[in-house]
Amino acid sequence: MAHLIAAVATGREATAIGIVRLTGDGCFDAVEKIFVAKNGKKPHELPSRLLTFGTLLDEDGKPLDEVLLTVSRAPYSYTGEDTAELQCHGAPAVLTAALEGLYRAGARPAGPGEFTRRAFLNGKLDLSQAEAVMDLIDATTVQAAKNAAGQLGGALLRKITPICDGITDILAHFHAVLDYSDEDLPPFQLAQFRKTLAGYRDTLVALEQSYRRGRFLRSGVPAVILGRPNAGKSSLLNALAGYERVIVTDIPGTTRDTVAEAMVVGGTLLRLTDTAGIRETEDKVEKQGVERSLRAAEEAELSIFVCDSSCPLDENDHRAMEEAKKAPHSIAVLNKCDLAPVVKSSDLPFETVLTISAKEGTGLEDLEKAVAEIFAQNAPADGSILTNARQYSAVLRGRTALDNLISAMDMGLTPDAVLTDAEEALSALDEITGRSMREDIVSRIFERFCVGK
Repeated sequence: MAHLIAAVATGREATAIGIVRLTGDGCFDAVEKIFVAKNGKKPHELPSRLLTFGTLLDEDGKPLDEVLLTVSRAPYSYTGEDTAELQCHGAPAVLTAALEGLYRAGARPAGPGEFTRRAFLNGKLDLSQAEAVMDLIDATTVQAAKNAAGQLGGALLRKITPICDGITDILAHFHAVLDYSDEDLPPFQLAQFRKTLAGYRDTLVALEQSYRRGRFLRSGVPAVILGRPNAGKSSLLNALAGYERVIVTDIPGTTRDTVAEAMVVGGTLLRLTDTAGIRETEDKVEKQGVERSLRAAEEAELSIFVCDSSCPLDENDHRAMEEAKKAPHSIAVLNKCDLAPVVKSSDLPFETVLTISAKEGTGLEDLEKAVAEIFAQNAPADGSILTNARQYSAVLRGRTALDNLISAMDMGLTPDAVLTDAEEALSALDEITGRSMREDIVSRIFERFCVGK
């Protein structure tokens, strides 16, 4: 028996539209206590997945709001259970009154992620798809949303399931021959599966390698702005952020610490860090700022070197350029193009050199395009990219087990010894889909969800 649960799916802030969801046994009877359709039909008489106009009633049975009701019957619903959604005007008082009416009708408050957890338990989603729901909600870029939507559509499942099924067939064949030796079964020859198992391993290697990009999609690309004092680093951060995130003055050394800001640049989420100007200094505070700047540069995937094009290059510029070139990707910008230029693009040892004025906001479109081109070189975000540590850990353990299996085969070990690694690989990969997963870990996953999803 699935206890009836209810929640506001759109948050408690005032909005144009607010949605109240409920699912479980007695769903339609509970809705009937607070909703009257204009066409006179009861909720259980309404067609599935069609909007029905009606009136929301308060606890005294008086009209409270004009709303739309959608019903979905089991098993053809998000949760796999009878489900209903009320679309109300988004006044918090209205949503609260609707919830309280459903509680009086026997529902209880839904816990975090309980609707999606029921979808998982009822076989409507596997665990990777359930996690994709949260990734889709949290997506900050179109690419991240596309990847989450792909996973929700089963892209990762379609890569993992054939491997699990194939390993299961190999294990079943081996145990059938072992347990029913008197039956007329094809002999078990492990060597014939080597090519197949190597293909499975290659698929897992590709997934494993995608995790780096997946982390960038989900959490942002670590990026850093480097340059000597007063080159315009903070002005660039402010221009990209669209507001005065950092104090800007004409005094060199104003920024004495790293300042981080998450922002979308060229369709890519950057965790962009403004840094203290790179220079030798006896000021203890500024010196610590420079040290932190160098550490931030070491951890960056992308560095943006900012040069004051109106002043000749000095040793601080060259030191900052050396640090910027250490990042996997780097861009140089000749800033202050509104002033008479002294430095040319050819003076900077970077493949990509752009001319901008952070103060005037000119040239920023070219910087956006450059960032987009760098990260568009990676594989498209089609849902096959790993985006969380749990999935990555399972793929890593599965790939390691297959490596061990193939090595054991090549060493000529007996099938019973070799196939223990196959069982280990299968167990690890089943954790991705949730076919084998401890209850406490499943609970922890759904605790990350918001109430109402």
